[in-house]
Amino acid sequence: MFNTYEEALSWLHSGLKFGMKLGLERMGWLMKKLDHPQKKIKAIHVAGTNGKGSTVAFIRHILEETGLSVGTFTSPFLESFNERISIDGEPISDAEVLRLVNLIYPLCMELAETDLGSPTEFEVVTAMMYAYFGEGHADVVLVEVGIGGQLDSTNVLTPVVSVITTIGLDHMDILGNTLPKIAQQKSGIIKPGVPVVVGKVTDDAFESITQTAQETGSKVYRLGTSFTISKWQTTPNWGEQFNFEDDDIFLKQQQIQMLGRHQVENAAVAIEAVKQFSHTLGLAVSHSQITKGLKQTFWAGRMEKISDRPFIVLDGAHNKPAVTALVQTLKDDFKGQPIQVLFAALKDKEISEMLDLFATVPELTLTATSFEYPRAASAEEIAAQTSHSIEVIDDWKTALATLLNEVGSEGILLITGSLYFISEVRRLFFDQ
Repeated sequence: MFNTYEEALSWLHSGLKFGMKLGLERMGWLMKKLDHPQKKIKAIHVAGTNGKGSTVAFIRHILEETGLSVGTFTSPFLESFNERISIDGEPISDAEVLRLVNLIYPLCMELAETDLGSPTEFEVVTAMMYAYFGEGHADVVLVEVGIGGQLDSTNVLTPVVSVITTIGLDHMDILGNTLPKIAQQKSGIIKPGVPVVVGKVTDDAFESITQTAQETGSKVYRLGTSFTISKWQTTPNWGEQFNFEDDDIFLKQQQIQMLGRHQVENAAVAIEAVKQFSHTLGLAVSHSQITKGLKQTFWAGRMEKISDRPFIVLDGAHNKPAVTALVQTLKDDFKGQPIQVLFAALKDKEISEMLDLFATVPELTLTATSFEYPRAASAEEIAAQTSHSIEVIDDWKTALATLLNEVGSEGILLITGSLYFISEVRRLFFDQ
C-alpha cells in the first residue's frame, strides 16, 4: 500500500513494463472483485481512430448545460495524470488517485498470482475509473476507448449509446491492416440493442460496423445519412459555423471554437449521440443547451492557438488520418500564409506518409525534432523517411527557439505530432 500520491503514481507507471496485453479476462476478473462498478453507471462509450477526445468534449459541454454532472475518462493526459478521470472538466484530486490506487493495488497483486498474469497500466487505470464512477460521483460517464474497441479494457461496459467517430489506418499491428478490419475491431463496442452513432467513415468500413450492429440488433445513425451538416463555413474569429439536421431537429448556424471541417463532423456526431442518449433515458435537451454547449467546447492541444504574436498553434496530429485533417485545415484556413512546422512523432507511426502530406501545403517549411519518451523517433529518423526538404534539430527546445526567431509577423508556427510531445510543449508555454 502507498502513503503518498507520488508513490502511487510511480507504481502505476512502472506497469509500463507489463506492456500491452489485449483481452478482457483480467478486466473481467477485476470488475468481479469490485462488485461490477461498470454496471452502476450510465455511460456513452466512444471509439474511433481520431476525434474521440473532441467528440467527448462536445458531448460533455452539451450535457453539462442540461444540469447533469458529467464524468470523463480520456487519454493521454496533457498536464497531469489526474485529467484522465474528471468530472465536469475538473480532474480528480491527488488524494482520490491515492485512494483508488490503494483500492486496486492488492487486487493487482492477487491477479498477478493467477494464470491471467499482471494487469497493464491501462487496465489498472480503467479499473480505477470504473471503481470511482461506480460510487456515484457523476450522473453520466463518457468513456473513451484506449485502442480498438472489442478487446479494449474499457469494453466491459454496456453503455446507453455507443459512438464510433472515424476509422483510419492506425495501430495496424494490433487492429489489422485494412479499414474494414479496423472497423470490425472498433465495432466490438456495440452492445445488444444499444444505438450506435457513426461519424465520417468509408463505405467498406461502414459495412463492417453495420454487420456487427445487425448481429446485436442495434440501430445505426450515420453522419451524412441519418444526420447531416450543411452551410459549413469558417468564422472570422477562429472557429466554424454549420447547420445540423436529422429526422427530428434542425439547428441553424451552430458555432464551435475549434478549427477544421473534422471538428464540425465531431460536433455533429456529438449532437446525435446526445440526442440518442436523451431519447433512451427520457431526458429533455433543448436546442439552446446544444448551441451553448457547442460554443463553449474547448479541447487542449487540438488546433489550439496559444499566442497571437507570434502566431503559435498546437495540434496533436499524431497519425496519418489526423495529419490529413490538419493539412486540409491549413489549406482551407491559412492559404497564402507562410507556415513553419515543428514536428515530432512516435517510431511506430506512418512518418513517411505524414511528411508527404505536409509537403502538399504551399509555403510550408518543416523542422523535425524529438523529445524524451521511450517510443519517440529521433529527428534524424524522421528526416530519413522523406526526400522532401526538412530541417533537423534533435532538441525540441532549441528547435522551438530557432523557429520563434524565424517566424515573421505574417507567419504561423505550428507545433504538431505526438500528443506526448504536445503535452511537453504545452507545459513549457503555460509554466512560463
